[in-house]
Amino acid sequence: MSTDVKEPAETDEEQPAGKWSFPSSYTVLAIVTLLVWLAAFFIPAGQYRTDEDGRPVSGTYEQIASDQSFIDRLRDLFLAPVNGLYGIQESDGRVGPDLSGDLYGAAAVFFFVLAVGAFITVTFATGALDRGIGRLAYRLRNRSLLLIVGIMVIFAVAGTVEGFAEETLGFYALIIPLMLALGYDRMTAVGAIICGAGVGVLCSTVNPFATGTASSAADIPIGDGIVLRVAMLVVLTAVTIAYVLWYANRVRKDPGKSWSGWQKGDHDIEATTEPDPLTGRQKTALWLVVLTFVFMIFSIMPWSEIIKGPDAEPYGWELGWYFSELTALFLVASVIVGLVGGLGEKAMSSKIVEGFGDFVGAGFVIVLARGVTVIMNNTEITSTVLHSLEGAVSGTSSAVFSVGVFIVNIPLAFLIPSTSGHATLAMPVMAPLADFAGVPRSLVVTAWQSASGWINLVTPTTAVVMGGLALAKVRYDRYVRFVAPLMGILFVLICAFLAIAAWTS
Repeated sequence: MSTDVKEPAETDEEQPAGKWSFPSSYTVLAIVTLLVWLAAFFIPAGQYRTDEDGRPVSGTYEQIASDQSFIDRLRDLFLAPVNGLYGIQESDGRVGPDLSGDLYGAAAVFFFVLAVGAFITVTFATGALDRGIGRLAYRLRNRSLLLIVGIMVIFAVAGTVEGFAEETLGFYALIIPLMLALGYDRMTAVGAIICGAGVGVLCSTVNPFATGTASSAADIPIGDGIVLRVAMLVVLTAVTIAYVLWYANRVRKDPGKSWSGWQKGDHDIEATTEPDPLTGRQKTALWLVVLTFVFMIFSIMPWSEIIKGPDAEPYGWELGWYFSELTALFLVASVIVGLVGGLGEKAMSSKIVEGFGDFVGAGFVIVLARGVTVIMNNTEITSTVLHSLEGAVSGTSSAVFSVGVFIVNIPLAFLIPSTSGHATLAMPVMAPLADFAGVPRSLVVTAWQSASGWINLVTPTTAVVMGGLALAKVRYDRYVRFVAPLMGILFVLICAFLAIAAWTS
């Protein structure tokens, strides 16, 4: 790529034989799975009594005898990827409660990723996407930082109102080439996507999957505490954007300071030479790509809940789509874009299959991540972990209590990456404790979702992180190095917001 700075030599991710390198995403998840499986031998099984809605009741925890034999547990370990794919939670033929937030496990997200791969590969085959990205990069070559701000603001807004997380996996194939063409690296794209959407989810305002589920479990309206959450959203989003812009500007000035490294082909798109104009077919195909992503966002938004509040009747035009429908959308769009772009039947079929193959690795990472949750559910240790955290926040002052709820929910959020699953389990136990601490229950909701959003920026068992890094071809250890300073800053700010809110309540 032609730039104003000297480019570093491209580096190959493969290391010489005998030289240690950080393990791949698959190995990291395999290690996490094994550690959780081993921990289940030392953490006793337990359960809470539940109310008529199936929610745990505070103070009713009791240990129970596990009915799993060693063979059952060994079977769970080796079947974790399969059970993670299909959402099966079984031992001796039983099906347990689904705390993953998705009855069908990772299957829906897995096929969604494959469909996005087919769609992007077909679009690139028409020549529309790479040429369109090249022309956009050329036009924005002097205002590229503004583009990053725009991307992150959009993702943050989607995250705060709808919990936009796994859906971001569809955008990597668009944003990564654009960032590379503008002189940035893959980590800049990862930071804009994961951190942009992540800070929005962390500061969820009316997100029905986080704030809505938690508020319902705490028996309060979803609007309680929204002023605090909006203030956090504004400040934390600004800080996150500033951090990504700092890194992006640093890499553009000196590519040798990239934390993700460079791969073959990263410098192939030129941003200083105006590319050839798009043909009529390519313009139409590009507009179809844009409309497909816009329609995806429209179709998944819970408009009635956002506009009228929780439990509102859906609008007649509201679609309420999820991953199964989105998979069909991208497959149909692949065919339409291929036809409009002038691909023949054989070429289009070949590119669809090629797209499946290119993205199957990222999909398998998602499957492995979901398998960890299945092991925890089968061994019935989740309630025991929750009970230990419950005891840690009892009997403290209001400010310490609010910060304590945030801190003790971090390990639980790590073990249960699903916001809805985490809320359903933890909030009925945590919310009543607020009454004794003299703080509003809404503050517990805010502290809880802050913990979930904060740790999910790095959780290796979530599809958002590991699937995204697999799509971006960025190593997990390098991403952690990139995001660690930002997480430290966010941690301090969150604790300050919670303490001040508790003190003034």
